[in-house]
Amino acid sequence: MKISNISLGENVIIDPSSSINNVKIADNVKIAKLCSIYGSENNQLEIGESSYVGMFSILNGFKKKLTIGKHVSIAQNVNIMTDSGPNASEEMQKIFPLIEGEISIGDHSWLGANVVIMPGVQLGKFCVVAANSFVNKSFPDYSMIGGNPAKLIKTLPNPDEI
Repeated sequence: MKISNISLGENVIIDPSSSINNVKIADNVKIAKLCSIYGSENNQLEIGESSYVGMFSILNGFKKKLTIGKHVSIAQNVNIMTDSGPNASEEMQKIFPLIEGEISIGDHSWLGANVVIMPGVQLGKFCVVAANSFVNKSFPDYSMIGGNPAKLIKTLPNPDEI
């Protein structure tokens, strides 16, 4: 396990095979095996209370702020990145410019397996993202989304109105 510059709440479980740095983790968070979760000194990544990060997931908050809300469930092999692209040459960046943007995942949201969240995406609370989806734009509260690129499948009911 590689851990540096983190703030841990109570009852946090982190698998020893995961690497974490520049992260603030609230109470009752569980992080599965072989995850890479990192912010930077300027952009500390935050994970809200009672959230779960599935195995093999990558949460890249190095370039911009990345905030995971409370009670968020992130399945295995999810990639959330605040910057896109490799450290490409200047010539390659002319063709494929790097994109940077803050990301937030709202409280009580659920990301299925193999989801990719691109820079600048803001997901509201109670959002569900279908497995294998590529999310490159923001969606409001209570959105069920899926596809490549992700689109609105339906609006979920507000639990307070059921």
